[in-house]
Amino acid sequence: MPAAELRGVSARYTEGLPSAVSDVNLEVAAGELLAVLGPNGAGKSTLLRVLAGTLAPTAGEALLFGKRVDTSDRGLVARTVAVVPQFDEVAFGFTVREVVLMGRAPHQSRWMTPSVEDEREVDKALERCDLGGFATRIVDQLSGGERKRVSIARALAQTPKVLLLDEPGAFLDVKHQLALYDLLTTLVAEEKIAAVVSMHDLNAAAQYASRVTLMKDGRIVATGTVPEVMTYRRLQETFDADLYCGVNDVNGARFFLPMRKG
Repeated sequence: MPAAELRGVSARYTEGLPSAVSDVNLEVAAGELLAVLGPNGAGKSTLLRVLAGTLAPTAGEALLFGKRVDTSDRGLVARTVAVVPQFDEVAFGFTVREVVLMGRAPHQSRWMTPSVEDEREVDKALERCDLGGFATRIVDQLSGGERKRVSIARALAQTPKVLLLDEPGAFLDVKHQLALYDLLTTLVAEEKIAAVVSMHDLNAAAQYASRVTLMKDGRIVATGTVPEVMTYRRLQETFDADLYCGVNDVNGARFFLPMRKG
């Protein structure tokens, strides 16, 4: 059974406007990192919102472990799925530790009293995201990249079974981008999390993804392994650009460079 699945999904934001995604079929298994690639406006963020249950499909259905998201208990969905949005509202006045602790909310009683387990998961998330020295810092005083790491740590503290990340590498420097994708692949492999990651970085996708989905104009162009999907013709079709496709002599990973026309 897939951990997360879309069956014939179409969705729009405003009645009467064209669909942001149309007739999308997609599934991701536990222990798999699925990279979703495509140009701006392709529907990548919309796909994640439908999976998260924050946008209802106009057709088709979204499922988590075989159960429809829109009819599932919201508390159960919150304990199952964690989302790292592309743009996150800064929690003004809160410390880094307090924000990361917010990720434990779905697991707490209505009194929101942190348990020993809550504190342990927060400590683990802070360490994983290289934020141990930032715990007492006020979040709105951090840089964009540091705030992004706080958002990721909050999602990890939630201990989800499905992790949805929208452009998680945005604002991160090279060191922390690599650390993030290394961490994601470790979580996917060791804790059997299903991760769906919207990305623009073709080279990171080629190195870290279990499978890749290409999207354009709200539809899926192709889904499969990196060698199957990330070919010159498929990428040209998707991005309307010429990309040189090479192979890294060191690790065998594919890499991509934009080519100037003419």
